[in-house]
Amino acid sequence: MNSLKLGLLAATAIIAGPAFAAAPADVLSTYGDVAQAKYADSLATAKSLKTAIDKLVAEPTEANLEAARAAWIAARDPYQQTEAYRFGNAIVDDWEGKVNAWPLDEGLIDYVDPSYGDESEENDFYAANVIANPVLNVGGEAIDATEITASLLADQLQEAGEVEANVATGYHAIEFLLWGQDLNGTDAGAGSRPASDFDPANCTGGNCERRVQYLKTVTDLLISDLEEMATAWAPGGAAREELAGKGEAGGLA
Repeated sequence: MNSLKLGLLAATAIIAGPAFAAAPADVLSTYGDVAQAKYADSLATAKSLKTAIDKLVAEPTEANLEAARAAWIAARDPYQQTEAYRFGNAIVDDWEGKVNAWPLDEGLIDYVDPSYGDESEENDFYAANVIANPVLNVGGEAIDATEITASLLADQLQEAGEVEANVATGYHAIEFLLWGQDLNGTDAGAGSRPASDFDPANCTGGNCERRVQYLKTVTDLLISDLEEMATAWAPGGAAREELAGKGEAGGLA
């Protein structure tokens, strides 16, 4: 049963009236069931996104790039339904930045338009461009980025320097890689990255092999992070236990 159906059932149970009033424990159980279903849906669509990205990498055509973009858009829908769980659930709020942080300084990840500039007083990583640079020299420190690994992205670059705009992981890092920089300002439109940016044999934008490596790594990391939260909302999971620990009154507050 998908999360939308579970949500409708939960709403029906709660508003059906005194004759069918749900016990607090049942409400909390259903709340957890819906959360688990929503994160499971998010995980499933992220895996579909990975399938589309794998096809793009194997055959970097404009059609496959458009398919990957469509898969990204489809993956956002169930995830956005989980946003309400940030409120009142510290385990979700603490985790959420790994998958949904935005806005981002795109120059941390890849090439950008010259109008972006090459430095920022607030962010030493503003134009680090990990895809172009196997070694990042930032603030007097050398970071080995020879291999674009999950650890590099999640542990060293995500919110590097305690700057929230250093977004190296999650949906919006993938979005930037698939579309490129959006230069439309407040007008309608999106980036226009060509599929050849992912084609080492006919490379545009430079560093196509590293761009592919980044895209594959960040997509795998998104799946891993969503698996973590889907598991947390399973019966006996950390999120359910945290909710239960508040008691019935606290859980419903």
